[in-house]
Amino acid sequence: MTDTSAYLRDDLSIDQQLALRTAAARLAAEFDGTYSTETVERFLHASYDQFATVGSVPNYLPLLAERFARQRLQALARVEGHHHDGLPVALFLCTHNAGRSQMALGFFTHLAGANAVAWSGGSEPGIEVNPAAVAAMAERGIDISDEFPKPWTDEVVRAADVVVTMGCGDACPVFPGTRYENWDLDDPAGLDLADVRSIRDEIERRVRRLLDDLNVPGPTPGAGTSPQRERTD
Repeated sequence: MTDTSAYLRDDLSIDQQLALRTAAARLAAEFDGTYSTETVERFLHASYDQFATVGSVPNYLPLLAERFARQRLQALARVEGHHHDGLPVALFLCTHNAGRSQMALGFFTHLAGANAVAWSGGSEPGIEVNPAAVAAMAERGIDISDEFPKPWTDEVVRAADVVVTMGCGDACPVFPGTRYENWDLDDPAGLDLADVRSIRDEIERRVRRLLDDLNVPGPTPGAGTSPQRERTD
C-alpha cells in the first residue's frame, strides 16, 4: 500500500494546485534535513491520489492529503531512525477506519497526552467517521469530528510498537517482530447512539489496559495532547 511514485493529476483546479503547492512547502519545511522536497512531494501526491479515489469533497482533498502525508513521513522517519523521542506508538486498525479504530484512537490520545503516539487506519476506508461514534465520544468529552478514514501503509505499520486489529481479518497487515492484539468488538456501523455506547465503553476499558501494558502515564497537566496526535495540522 506504500506507493510514493510521483503522480500529477490533470484534473486539478487552480485552487487545488495552489493548495497542494502550499501543502508541499509546509511539509518540506517541517521535514527539512530529514527528507528532500522531492520525497515530500511524492508522498503528498500519492496521498492525494488515494483520497481522490474514494469520493471525498474536492476542496478538502489537499488538506486530507497533507495530513496523511505528514503522518506517513513521521512514521517513515521513525522506521529509518531519524526520529528518536522514545515514545511508544500504537496503531488501531479496523475495516473502514470509521468507528472502532477512531474511538480507540480518541481514547488513547486523550488518556496518554504527549506521552505516546497513536495512529489509525482501515483496510477499506470509508468516506467519513461514523456520526454515532462521534456523538458517543463527545459524551466522554473527546472530539473526533475532524478525524477522517484513511488506509494503512507499510511505513505506518512498521513504525508501530503495537498494532491493534478490530475486525479487518486477513486484510490486516502482519509484519514479523511487531506486537499484535486483536480486539473482538461489534462493528458500530448502522447502530444508533444507544447501541454504540456499549462498544465505546468496552474500547475505553481495553485502551486503558493497553496504556498500562505500555507503561504510559497520563497526560502532563497543561501540556495538551495535540503534538502527538496523528492530526497535526
